[in-house]
Amino acid sequence: MIKAFAAFEPQGELKPFEYDPGELKAHEVEIDVHYSGICHSDLSVIDNDWGMTQYPIVPGHEVVGKITKVGGHVKHLTVGQIVGLGWHAGYCNECELCHSGDHNLCATAQPTIIGHHGGFADKVRADANSVVPIPDGIELESAGPLFCGGITVFNPLVQYDIKPTDKVAVIGIGGLGHLALQFLNAWGCEVTAFTSSEDKKKEALSLGAHDTLNSRDQSEIEAAAGRFDLVISTVNVKLDWNLYLSTLKPRGRLHFVGATLDPLDINVFLLIMGQHSVSGSPVGSPSSIAKMLEFARLHDIKPVIEKFSFDDINKAIARLRSGKTHYRIVLHP
Repeated sequence: MIKAFAAFEPQGELKPFEYDPGELKAHEVEIDVHYSGICHSDLSVIDNDWGMTQYPIVPGHEVVGKITKVGGHVKHLTVGQIVGLGWHAGYCNECELCHSGDHNLCATAQPTIIGHHGGFADKVRADANSVVPIPDGIELESAGPLFCGGITVFNPLVQYDIKPTDKVAVIGIGGLGHLALQFLNAWGCEVTAFTSSEDKKKEALSLGAHDTLNSRDQSEIEAAAGRFDLVISTVNVKLDWNLYLSTLKPRGRLHFVGATLDPLDINVFLLIMGQHSVSGSPVGSPSSIAKMLEFARLHDIKPVIEKFSFDDINKAIARLRSGKTHYRIVLHP
């Protein structure tokens, strides 16, 4: 039996829950959970904001732990290996996208916490090719958020061939944004942070930003017209997107990794005249996650975390709901 914490209704407290995972499948591994990050996506699934939750739901998709069992067909992972598990716990492994290495775009990929029990537990199971070994030199207690927040902001750098000479701005310095600043700085970019918080301005500079702009000062944003090759939005609220489009250079890109649910109000004329692009991306493939981990190791990139024990899981959830988290929460035994 696997012992876990599960939600049984939207916005409900997480309660102890046990389930029998059955016989380990030939392509699966079982992981003893050492650490598990808490992400806003966990809240969205707990609350059924996306209309896909199946209760009871065991959240947790930023897992760090040790492999304790491997299926008979698993050759590249071994018992005792330290690994991480992110948003996906399996792929079809048959479609064109899986065959090309873009597993994260597989239409039938298995989310770790939708129709599958996640890492707020003593153990979790997943397909072996969705599990990524963690290289030596990565701090394990803070590694969990890299498997969701970290890869979410790293993936666009790879997908869109961002250059070290590019000027890049980040909207929102929170769980995603504070990691984006670190990755972009190490990538070699000139980095600007859009933030409305005076306190976060100083911290943004310490995390890798070379400059900050007040996201509540329209004149300050207007003065940045034509400045950026890329603007990454990490927020989940509606903003004046046309104002941010105006800060792009010709051929610049406004890219979304924050899941705002409001429709985008975009002036197409601005897109046409500047040959601008508007795009979004999910988490990365296992291959991209491995590259991200190695890059993080080389440049000592890690999330700023707050730690809670699994026994205090509801306090941790309440802390995240409060919006005061600095910047990611990690659960530990």
